[in-house]
Amino acid sequence: MSTVPTTDVTPVDAVIIPHYNDPARLERCLRALGENDLTATEIVVVDNNSPASLDDVQQAFPEVRFVVEAQKGAAHARNRGVAETTAPRLFFIDADCVPASDWLKVGRQIADRADLIGGRVDVFDETPPPRNGAEAFEAVFAFNFRRYIEVQGFSGAGNLLTRRDVFDAIGGFINGVSEDREWTMRAVAHGYSLIYEDGFRVSHPSRQDWAALRAKWRRTTQEAYQLHGTSAAGRLRWALRGLAMPASAVVHTPKVISSDKLTSTGEVLRAISTLFRLRCQRMVWMLRQAIGGTI
Repeated sequence: MSTVPTTDVTPVDAVIIPHYNDPARLERCLRALGENDLTATEIVVVDNNSPASLDDVQQAFPEVRFVVEAQKGAAHARNRGVAETTAPRLFFIDADCVPASDWLKVGRQIADRADLIGGRVDVFDETPPPRNGAEAFEAVFAFNFRRYIEVQGFSGAGNLLTRRDVFDAIGGFINGVSEDREWTMRAVAHGYSLIYEDGFRVSHPSRQDWAALRAKWRRTTQEAYQLHGTSAAGRLRWALRGLAMPASAVVHTPKVISSDKLTSTGEVLRAISTLFRLRCQRMVWMLRQAIGGTI
């Protein structure tokens, strides 16, 4: 049974949820969050001025604060969420994520282990089986937070726990780049610790088709180019990385074949096909960026 946050208790935890034009998934996120113990917890949804009305969602969750941030971008929304709250502990989650019923409980238990803690993000399908190519690809490759944190040194903000003093010390998220990657890497560069915790869990829907998957990777490729530098030397490195994309598909094919997340030969073949299609598309984008600065 969840505990509704009360106004007469000093908040210890703040849950910050950026949102844009996806009220059905936001409602699902808030309902799952309501299964957590919300004692001494303030929840703020920062809407990026969505055209879709949130009136029904607001009526369904009167304990949640809804604010509007006119500047577009998750970075601006997350920064506004921090500014709108007072709790010393900050939980970041995305509106299309579904927190586990013990998400906050686990976060509170592990909070003292590091300055920044990223957790597990499981992928689920919103359509019936079998998986198409995009869904099969996402089942294997999407949201490997353990690798992000332990190998690459950053975390996504779809499942991230930190403190207000860390945020205040290094400043807010920066729009126009991969803002969660840049922010967590900046924190680590300032000496703050970052760890992965597998029991700190949320779930995220897979992209349902090629168009959605392509849009995701087009955006991340644009952001990554800005993050990796646009100097002449940076562009050369970027071009070389782009040329290596088809080879990387070959390298990652065994991961698809051996994955226990795919349930049929058809899903394996569709995932491999999407892997090669996406890596070749990324090569084209990256070469365009290296030559002209834009995709």
